[in-house]
Amino acid sequence: MDEKKLEEELKKIWDETPISHSDTEKELSWQQFQEKAFASKKQKNKSWRHYAAAAAILLFVLIGSGLYFSNSSLLNNSTISIAGNTIENTSSFIKSIVLPDSSKVELSPNSKIVYADNFAVNRKVEVSGEAYFKVKKDKQHPFQVICNETTTTVLGTSFTVTGYEKKGVEVALFEGSVEMSVKDQSKKWILKPGEKFTYGNETAVVAEFNRFVDFDDEKLSNVSTYIESNYGYKVMLPEEYKNQKITVRINKKEELKTILELISEMYNLNFEVNENLKQITFQ
Repeated sequence: MDEKKLEEELKKIWDETPISHSDTEKELSWQQFQEKAFASKKQKNKSWRHYAAAAAILLFVLIGSGLYFSNSSLLNNSTISIAGNTIENTSSFIKSIVLPDSSKVELSPNSKIVYADNFAVNRKVEVSGEAYFKVKKDKQHPFQVICNETTTTVLGTSFTVTGYEKKGVEVALFEGSVEMSVKDQSKKWILKPGEKFTYGNETAVVAEFNRFVDFDDEKLSNVSTYIESNYGYKVMLPEEYKNQKITVRINKKEELKTILELISEMYNLNFEVNENLKQITFQ
């Protein structure tokens, strides 16, 4: 690729990058980048290292703008369809997402989220459907989830938001604290862990819900069944451990890895996860 063509391609990518500046500022920054990357037309024999450096600078800009996502999850490693800053789950599985600020989202099937370009300073997410959030703490930039007419404001916590079209909204708090507000209403609601906020037909209600699953002197195989039903992994236990008794309380939104490590410690077992078979083997 010749220099002019390379420059045109880089300019195209630059313009598509969602940097939180005006068009004038973006054009000025491009000119500054252009002067450094393609400094002198008189240098006829530029090495390809020079172009590699230009591409590396642009790559740094792309990463800084939040276009690159980490999507490694014990629950599901399938790719997610990303169009701009909209993430939609059209599959039949829960999708795990890491936002640019390192907050985590478990997006339910037939659901989507939309977030701002300058997410580092404008941590707002719009939800359609159902999503579970584990928010990265940042006291300087509160995290807000907008769903229909409600706004959930948090500093660092975990909660679910459910709202399809205009059928109302439900926010269930598992950890931390959140403040609820409704469009055109001055009243605020502060939720504590184990409380659920429901809004529909212009009426808001706060009630308690059970955020735990209790196993009281039950067979370990019952925990295996719970994992399969809620996380989609079949659990293989050594025959002699299936009737072992266990007493444990599990947060309904606990990470699967935490549950597996707990069982491993309690019974001195090792475990292996086979993502292809969706199977967990203890031995």
